Amino acid sequence: MGLVTRRDGGARAEAAFRAANNMTEEVGALACLLEIGRGQEELGLFETRWAGDRLVMDKWFALQILHAAPEETAATVERLTAHPAFDWKNPNRFRSVVGALSANHAGFHHASGAGYRLLADWLIRLDPLNPQTAARMSTAFETRARYDADRQGMILAELDRILATPGLSRDLGEMAGRMRHA
Repeated sequence: MGLVTRRDGGARAEAAFRAANNMTEEVGALACLLEIGRGQEELGLFETRWAGDRLVMDKWFALQILHAAPEETAATVERLTAHPAFDWKNPNRFRSVVGALSANHAGFHHASGAGYRLLADWLIRLDPLNPQTAARMSTAFETRARYDADRQGMILAELDRILATPGLSRDLGEMAGRMRHA
């Protein structure tokens, strides 16, 4: 369907979304629409239909970030973290949003460095409440050596900012320290 969507501008994916009789079919069609920059109406319909199912809503959050254009990824995360259904204290919801940020490689590693700053901000905020999840999510910075000097510098700056946080947990401190000095 992804190939067909690129060729027909989303007509078949839109029809598939409307005809879907289960969540899996809806998600597949919605992902295809989001990939070509469409699907806003379908996002609203999906949210209305599945708002009562937390796990399905995790998919709704993640899809928007995974399929965001690189230059819009950080802004999409910021918009979704302001959504009333976003509960950063819920590890699944946190991973569905912040984990999707690092999974959108082009968006996370955008030359602006916005993805790096946003991830560091959320790790610092989450660390006092859930240091294990914060440490696990910090591994998005592990691939630093694969990127150009500018991106490496921005990642190092965010790791330094994390490490300078007063009261940093041992979990996140060890992970950030290891990645900083790798």
